[in-house]
Amino acid sequence: MKLAVFLSTVALAAPPVVRIDKPMPPPDWALAQRALLKAYSDAAAEFAARYVDDRGYFRCVERWGGNDGPDDVMGTFHSWPLLHALGGDAKVLDLYRHIWEGHIRQFTAAKAPSASAARDGMFHKEFVTSFDWEHTGEGLAAFHFYALSGPRDAEYVKRVRRFTAFYNGEDKDAPNYDPKHKIIRSILNGSRGPLITAATVHDWGGEAVEGHPERLDRYRLASNVRGDHPLNMGACSLGFNAFALTGEKKYRDWVLEYAGAWSDRVLANKGNIPTNIGLDGTIGGEWGGEWYGGTFGWNFDPSTSGRNYYMRGARTGLGTALLLTGDMSFAEPLRRQIANLYAASKTENGRVLFPQKHGDNGWYGYTANQYFDVQRDLYLWSMNAADRAHLDSDPWLRFLDGKDDGYPMRALQTDFERLRRRVAAMRADTSTADTRPSDGAQRFSPVATETLVNLMLGANEPGASGNVLHARLRYFDPDARRAGLPPDVAALVCKITADSVVVTLVNINPVDARDVIVQTGAYAEHKATQYDDSQFTVRLAPGAGDTLTVPMKRYANAPTAAFPWDR
Repeated sequence: MKLAVFLSTVALAAPPVVRIDKPMPPPDWALAQRALLKAYSDAAAEFAARYVDDRGYFRCVERWGGNDGPDDVMGTFHSWPLLHALGGDAKVLDLYRHIWEGHIRQFTAAKAPSASAARDGMFHKEFVTSFDWEHTGEGLAAFHFYALSGPRDAEYVKRVRRFTAFYNGEDKDAPNYDPKHKIIRSILNGSRGPLITAATVHDWGGEAVEGHPERLDRYRLASNVRGDHPLNMGACSLGFNAFALTGEKKYRDWVLEYAGAWSDRVLANKGNIPTNIGLDGTIGGEWGGEWYGGTFGWNFDPSTSGRNYYMRGARTGLGTALLLTGDMSFAEPLRRQIANLYAASKTENGRVLFPQKHGDNGWYGYTANQYFDVQRDLYLWSMNAADRAHLDSDPWLRFLDGKDDGYPMRALQTDFERLRRRVAAMRADTSTADTRPSDGAQRFSPVATETLVNLMLGANEPGASGNVLHARLRYFDPDARRAGLPPDVAALVCKITADSVVVTLVNINPVDARDVIVQTGAYAEHKATQYDDSQFTVRLAPGAGDTLTVPMKRYANAPTAAFPWDR
């Protein structure tokens, strides 16, 4: 596909200052938002004290594979750095760092003798040795969000470079990427390179566990791992962060090359995402030319309606390419795929059911629509009415349209209740480290950022699969020199249009003034046109607040993870 012209970042002077002196009694949503940020932070500390030891090790039985492998440890904490970037307590980021470092040591030492990639350790060079990007992406979700709060962390930048080198061809000991055919050569890949030979059930599931034959039986059909799979587009988040942290063009170029090749394949395949690309670069090349073939492909395990992971990596990879360029053509493959699913859908009892499978006889395996997040992304990227067509019942979008003013409080109250239930369940948990699998506490993890991301940033939740954040706004505390809203400040994005965003900012403190830097875009990719800048400072008098309309030119700048005062 034709790649968009590189967008240069404008040299930034001191950001403009907007003064808000208008008294505003604290709205209920503002008090609830600040209380929820604190409650999540406090609950995170209690959770870590219970499930993480002094070394940063997760208290569990270390196992390899797709059942309860190392990815589940950091998957449990995936939203903690994002909570900090919203304005959560600094201790949340400290806990994340402690757990991240601990889990690297823990799973570098842990071994699975029956799995070819893990017999000498599950991690090599601080990265999973060879596994699929459903799980690798989940294990890296928190790592990606850390870029929002830790762009100055030299060790983090070093790791992002090293991990990206496993996929852009720089690390010759990990030959995952074939630049000629623009493919990642196996669904199982990582720091020790791709697995090209037939995978065993142990490569997927690790060691046998007495009394649980299903742990290995579920992978009996997954031996052919040769060739590329759309899950592998999850690796684009590494390339994106490497560019956002360093500004080095080679990282951007690789993401656009790889995501662009996948875009071309989808469009050439009539808008359906193929689930196997052969080692020769052809669609279905390792599966008799069947575009719907492949391990975890459209026709994988025909006895079930699930286990087809075609959308997760595509959402991530194509979205990062769009974020790097502003080129809306990267959204087209996702748009075509959604359209094809609607064309093949059926309605039962008022519910639209999508086919999750495709085989020799066409579409089958109908389930409820699982892709509202992808549809939200498409609309928020394009702001085209056509991409909004099937989202009329979305409660957050209805609020943004001015049709449900009570939504923010209801959503925040729902989060409080969910947090209460999770903390109660955590405190009642009687499992021990001797029996607990690595995913054994995920259901108790207290932090859930979706509502805050929607309401504060005007953003769709990026999820737990290794995606990066796409947002209209982000906030920084200039006094504490950190990401996130300053103490006592609350933010509510009230409306979004193609060329503006409306946000209410309020200082609930009646005694002290607060300064907040408002950034347009998660990575300063948008420009606030009235200031000709990607940031401006709002000075809120004690107890003051107001609603601002911020005109903007979207995707005007190259994304950067640098803090506003470092640009």
